[in-house]
Amino acid sequence: MFIPLYDTNRLRHIRLQYVTIGLIALNTLIYFATALGGEQFSNAAVLGLGFIPSVVHDTVELAPEFVVIPESLSYLTYSFLHADIFHLGGNMLFLWVFGDNVEDALGHVRYLVFYLLCAVGGAFFQGLVAWDSQVPLIGASGAIAGVVAAYLILYPRVKVWVLAFVRIPLRIPAFIPLILWILFQVVMFAAGGEDQVSWACHIGGIITGAVLVLVLRSRGVPLLAGADGEPEVAADQTPVPAEPVASDLPPAQPAPRWGRGTASGPD
Repeated sequence: MFIPLYDTNRLRHIRLQYVTIGLIALNTLIYFATALGGEQFSNAAVLGLGFIPSVVHDTVELAPEFVVIPESLSYLTYSFLHADIFHLGGNMLFLWVFGDNVEDALGHVRYLVFYLLCAVGGAFFQGLVAWDSQVPLIGASGAIAGVVAAYLILYPRVKVWVLAFVRIPLRIPAFIPLILWILFQVVMFAAGGEDQVSWACHIGGIITGAVLVLVLRSRGVPLLAGADGEPEVAADQTPVPAEPVASDLPPAQPAPRWGRGTASGPD
């Protein structure tokens, strides 16, 4: 539908989005580590680290050679695996464009918790919808969907550059492409969508992100900020002049030295 390229939203509370950068680096490193290991190693990683609802719900038992972690940890580990370079690239591009400002609004630690819980929320919803599925779920899409939902709630009117239909560059308010993206996930989920895409995971991530951003955002960070990412000021609101500070006052005059006149020089 669209490819995000860039937003005009500056950082206000942090200097560097190092959690976002770290997540992109970790996802990329894991992808190349599994890809370079060959098809057999990659398949083993998917079975051992991917989220398989029937295995997690104990309706199917995973072969012992593929058991590398406790089953419950796959609610997280699946989100660091990707099927191919395009799967990885699409997710990381969304994370790069939108993740830094969500990290700015939440703070580093809470943003990391937010990201991981969105991944868990995506897997949880997929498990509810497809309880007995034996198909492994992989990819950061659940977590990315949570980031998209949080960005929409925090910065709906900030201008973003997108490629519409992969060829038309547009600079538009964020709420236009993000609402369309979320609606597309809902429609595809309701319609059954493509078998190769877990629309349920996306829905779970969106719901989790929308709830958590209300709870985890830093104090003083507004919701539904204006086009510049700052809180909106009502048109009829008159700015209140600030109290003068020392720098606003005229420079202090030296006290007169009685009986000495005003001439300079040694006494």
